[in-house]
Amino acid sequence: MPYLSLYRKYRPQRFSDVAGQDAIIKALGNQILSGKTAHAYLFTGTRGTGKTTVAKIFAKAVNCENLQEDGSPCCECDMCRGISEGKYINVIEIDAASNNGVDNVRTIIDELGYRPQKGKKKVYIIDEVHMLSGGAFNAFLKTLEEPPEYAMFILATTEVGKVPITILSRCQRYDFHRMSAGILVSRMKDILSWEKHQAEEKALSFIARQADGSMRDALSLLDQCLAFNPGETLTYDEVLDDLGAVDVSVFSSMAEYVSGGNLKSAIMLLDDTLMKGRDIQTFVIDFIAYLRNLMLISADGSTEADIADVLGVSSDTYDQMKQMAGKFDTETLMRFIRIFSELSSEIRYSPQKKTLTEIAIVRLMHPEMQDDSASAKQRLAIIERKIDRLEREGIKQSPASAPQDKPKVRKPLPEALPEDVRMVCDNWGRIIKDAQEMVKGILAEARPSVDGTRLVIVCKDEISSGSLKGYDGEIREILRRETKKEMDFEIYGPGKDEDPDAKYPNLEDMINYDEIKII
Repeated sequence: MPYLSLYRKYRPQRFSDVAGQDAIIKALGNQILSGKTAHAYLFTGTRGTGKTTVAKIFAKAVNCENLQEDGSPCCECDMCRGISEGKYINVIEIDAASNNGVDNVRTIIDELGYRPQKGKKKVYIIDEVHMLSGGAFNAFLKTLEEPPEYAMFILATTEVGKVPITILSRCQRYDFHRMSAGILVSRMKDILSWEKHQAEEKALSFIARQADGSMRDALSLLDQCLAFNPGETLTYDEVLDDLGAVDVSVFSSMAEYVSGGNLKSAIMLLDDTLMKGRDIQTFVIDFIAYLRNLMLISADGSTEADIADVLGVSSDTYDQMKQMAGKFDTETLMRFIRIFSELSSEIRYSPQKKTLTEIAIVRLMHPEMQDDSASAKQRLAIIERKIDRLEREGIKQSPASAPQDKPKVRKPLPEALPEDVRMVCDNWGRIIKDAQEMVKGILAEARPSVDGTRLVIVCKDEISSGSLKGYDGEIREILRRETKKEMDFEIYGPGKDEDPDAKYPNLEDMINYDEIKII
């Protein structure tokens, strides 16, 4: 017999087997028992939460010959066995992702003219119904509103927002919610006992967190881990290796390095993590989840560990995270999350995933690269930490013990002459070579000109001149160092359709702009 994946092998066959959707199961069971079933249902919810499974159980229940007390099918009569084995032709499953045209809907409408050969109901289960085309939805409306009394439609979708309101208004809607980690762990324990396997509680809890509320995802991940470790007790470390995931201690260390501005250690930690075979995209997503937990702890402000249940972590892990959360304010953590959320989108298709991740780590440690309020608070916190460190090291001295050195006064430099300005223009490429990269890039595209004893730096546009004006102090120091004179200068960028020669009619163009080169 061919091997079946765990989620297929242990797919629930009765309402009582379905985990985590108690309210829905109770409502559907009551309808079955009372005989007041509707003609159209819409099951919505994220992947792997049981929509299609419940639809199949419901289809068996409305045709079952020996209903159970809770409205579940008996799974023993000819009708139940035929539906389970796919032999009962009056329960039809349709994948709307690949059968989404008007012709497919017309085929359904034509088939409705024939009564079921066996059983009470002809049931159509249409999966991913939001994938139907607009024309297909329109063709489906009248039939969905007034189908034959022996017909039933069960529509399932993960994106209910894409289903037209005209379809929604014709269906009973049931929302399937994500399952808690406790429910997922309990189900995995049951399956492991049936499969005669063992696993550490911590390993199953990690798989449950990775599944993000999806039973199918949890069982698929469990199946994958068991394939790597047949006949052995599944450990937490083995799960990390099998899934390419990272232990929370790594994220704690990364947060520690970020808080202390230790870039070298942070990059080395990233390298070490990747060398162990961990997936970088999984690392980024899991680090976002770790930062999210720190943010919730920081924003909670209480001393109780009740939020540990919300975060899905053990009490020991919660204590460590609470200590780490105290090193950041909530706004800073939100900034970190934004940076890494942007990164998770950028690296999806990028060949330079590691480089982009390193850049994001640099951005975490250098809030001066951003001008939002969270970055300003972090810059202030960094300054305060530096002052505290200097005080601890005894570098800060009292006024009585500090040497009374006279402040150094810069010797005034002579004023620049027109010849000095011309010399700067003639050697422009050599003079600007020591400027920082961004400044040098703008200066390299600028045209230096003489206006008497004043240097006019004509940029290519207003944007370039605006960027350069923030670095006038650096430009002044470069000119002082090169000429040993105090040189007056002006930065100018022509606006749209503006002629620089009209603004400065007496400029002396000392060199050909196109021949300026960086040495």
